[in-house]
Amino acid sequence: MAPHHNVYVIELAKDVLSEAKFRKCNPGYVTGKPCVYVGMTGLDPDVRFDKHKAGIQSNRYVKQYGLHLMPDLYEGFNPMGYGEACDTEVEIGIDLRSAGFGVWQA
Repeated sequence: MAPHHNVYVIELAKDVLSEAKFRKCNPGYVTGKPCVYVGMTGLDPDVRFDKHKAGIQSNRYVKQYGLHLMPDLYEGFNPMGYGEACDTEVEIGIDLRSAGFGVWQA
């Protein structure tokens, strides 16, 4: 079977910073940088984003604060196998967090 897993990044509204749990997970957040959700899916990222917003297998932060996909941050990686997607999701989160982004991963 051809690789069909995708990583994706969703920009979250800055209001997510009002969530204590989000702030606690991002002690190095740099004011003004984007807040994002980084995920991995076997679906097309657009379909997955729509499901989050509809409350289907949704992350609470994405459902409440999700604005749009940020394809510039992930398109070059997709598609890939499951194991590679799991690893890449973690790596993207680490990279963005080290760049001062606010990051949430499920």
